[in-house]
Amino acid sequence: MSTATATPAIPATTRDEATQSNYEEISSTHLHLDWQIVWEMSEITGVVTHSLVAHKHGVHEVHLDTSYLKIRRVSTARHNQSLNFKLQQRDATMGNKLVIYLPHKLNESETIDITINYSTTKYCTALAWLGKAQTTGGDYPYVYSQCEAIHARSLVPCQDTPARKFTYSSKVRSTLPALMSALRVAPAKDTPLDELLGKDVVYEYNQPIPMPSYLIAIASGKLAFKSFDVPSGVVWNAGVWTEPELLTSSYDEFNEDIPKYIQKAEHLTGSEYAWGTYDILVQPKSAPFGGMENVCLTFATPTLLAGDRSLTDVLAHEISHSTFGNDITCCQWNHFWVNEGFTTYMERLILQFMHSKADRDFSYIIGRKALQESLEEMENERRYQKLVIPYRAGEDPDDGFSSVPYDKGANFLYYLEKTVGGLDVFLPFVRSYVQTFKGKSIATADFHTHLFDFFSGDKAATEQLDKVDFDAWYNGTGLSLPVELDYDTSLADAAFDLSDRWNQRRNASSKELESTFHADDIKNFNSNQKVVFLEKLQSYPAFKEEVPKAIAKVYGFDEAQNAEIRFRFYILALNCGKTYAKAAAEWVAHQGRMKFCRPLFRSLNKVDSSLALKTFKDNENFYHPIAAKQIRRDLKLDK
Repeated sequence: MSTATATPAIPATTRDEATQSNYEEISSTHLHLDWQIVWEMSEITGVVTHSLVAHKHGVHEVHLDTSYLKIRRVSTARHNQSLNFKLQQRDATMGNKLVIYLPHKLNESETIDITINYSTTKYCTALAWLGKAQTTGGDYPYVYSQCEAIHARSLVPCQDTPARKFTYSSKVRSTLPALMSALRVAPAKDTPLDELLGKDVVYEYNQPIPMPSYLIAIASGKLAFKSFDVPSGVVWNAGVWTEPELLTSSYDEFNEDIPKYIQKAEHLTGSEYAWGTYDILVQPKSAPFGGMENVCLTFATPTLLAGDRSLTDVLAHEISHSTFGNDITCCQWNHFWVNEGFTTYMERLILQFMHSKADRDFSYIIGRKALQESLEEMENERRYQKLVIPYRAGEDPDDGFSSVPYDKGANFLYYLEKTVGGLDVFLPFVRSYVQTFKGKSIATADFHTHLFDFFSGDKAATEQLDKVDFDAWYNGTGLSLPVELDYDTSLADAAFDLSDRWNQRRNASSKELESTFHADDIKNFNSNQKVVFLEKLQSYPAFKEEVPKAIAKVYGFDEAQNAEIRFRFYILALNCGKTYAKAAAEWVAHQGRMKFCRPLFRSLNKVDSSLALKTFKDNENFYHPIAAKQIRRDLKLDK
């Protein structure tokens, strides 16, 4: 075996320090949730039953994570025997440890079922409760969850760690349709909406494949469903859920691409889609992420509804998560890149096979800009620039959330692909990796060892791997990658050329600019080329305010329906002055996606701090709690 496996300083796999549970001694194998959504109180109340198994002799306590939960009673599920419990003093980040005293000591492999009666509270960080006015239809309230990274503990008492997985089942009583990250049992998905609205209905779900706690998900509101046209013979089904007002546009946006993405992912990973159902929930505008890969039910931002299917590659990412993250999971948040780096790599590989290698590399070029911004933002906390982030005990993994695990991770894998001899050599490794670690929670060391084991019989590949500075990739900091990759720039060159022409005319008057440039300049550009054009302009020294005004008049970017283009135009404009500050503030007040709202608030704060603060304070309740916390930090409101 190559000596290179011992060379890099790969952080040792230790216990997950973001949980207070004793998951190494005893862990949940199944959860049953019996919930009621109490709309008038903005809370979920009910019980959770944990089926637990001991991993050592003499286990006499169960420690679970909770956060802002009201615990009423703990009992054995079989005999309804009350159990003593203690809710320990709250840790500001990790919440309250719930210590449950078992009726007797358990031997290794012995099982027990425990039921906890509880309810969420108004401080629940996993749930966003929207009033009628915050929804598209404006006539019913709405609630949705976001449990990644460590927010499941505010929704249900659990061992809130990706190190352990469990199956789950649920019954949710609600007067509005309720969805969960599991297979729908009852009522049928195509039940007419008017038979459900305002009626007390029990929604039943079952998730037979073990998954980590952060993938528990729930959403409820005025939600309608439409099936996608899936190929005959496949073992899965797919469709879209959303408010009725968005159902047609959502179906039209995703119907053609989603089945193709799933089939392409199956081909590339050599593994059949395992979860049975792939549904998309198009959320209200307050959703904090572009997509969240909740099993069986991807949550997607409505900013993907560009009207031309130009942003569906986000869902190629979430579909890739079905394997990387949902099935093969990082065992602790230090190794988050194992989820996101592989997923981003696979998403871009799907684009290559559906379009061209130039499209794949174009995505790397776009991602490289976001990565650079993240690396620069973290210069004062450089450990977050590492691929393997050394979180300290009790730290919130949300604090290290950035493009680093996504794009540094994807570039690392792309570099390895090139290093061992190209895709034909590397793809069999990816498929072996999938088969080897299917259903497991793993660390960087597992990936690293398997990489060298797989190529141990390939002398040429091993010799090249021996030259890789793995330590620089895993543990390196700084504003550049350990190795800068060469990308196919053929799709980017036209955008670069146009931006260079604008830069050369940076001192021209508005009238001169509007006569020099024309809408025909971009008539053959796809949306990504427009994005790269705007990003390239941002890389130059700041322009005078006439330039973004002329760009808006010539190309109409200030009114673009595509949120990626509109966002980048506002970032460019704010870098040039205050002309578009009011327009940017009005737009960001209705954009909950953190990719957009956080950078825009930071940029707005630089040119008009009072407007930025007023806009956020006036709309703070619109944003998901996770997003609001991060924006408050960005605006330095929590000094």
